[in-house]
Amino acid sequence: MRYQITGKQIDIGEALQTHVKTELGSVIDKYAQRPTDANIVFSKSAHEFGCEATVHLSTGLTAQASAKATEIYAAFDACSEKMDKQLRRYKRRLKNHHQERSQPVELSGASSYILAAEASDDEPDSLSPVIVAEMETRIPSLSVGEAVMQMELASAPVLVFKNEKGGGVNVVYKREDGNVGWIDPATSA
Repeated sequence: MRYQITGKQIDIGEALQTHVKTELGSVIDKYAQRPTDANIVFSKSAHEFGCEATVHLSTGLTAQASAKATEIYAAFDACSEKMDKQLRRYKRRLKNHHQERSQPVELSGASSYILAAEASDDEPDSLSPVIVAEMETRIPSLSVGEAVMQMELASAPVLVFKNEKGGGVNVVYKREDGNVGWIDPATSA
């Protein structure tokens, strides 16, 4: 498994990197047999350290966790506990959903844009929004159940995916009432 351990405007020493690899490796080995890589980012805001961890599994699923504490090791340990709890909670679902899957999740390329927010309520001179950033993203080919599980693992409010059964692009999202919504556009013949 590949680890990418970085710090936002802070220096990450060898001892912390070794601690991260050992602890996160043991958590992931308990619940996921085929992790591909892990990105861990440490940051500092005033007196508080933050740790964000993202683990990519070979099945195409991504697990994310973040935590804050007054010490950097405590921030990582809290983040690691959240990752452990998250993977433990979904272990059966991961196992059941991917037991019959012989190939990893197929990913399709797409573009992702971040648009600038308008500072005032006035009508802009041009109706074209200002694009702040354009990035490459991947759209996984999943079943609806796997898409809901992926959305919950990533703690994301919405997930765009290619439906394995229908082949079309679908969306699952968290509704305000706590349920999950599913958008499946009708295909015209």
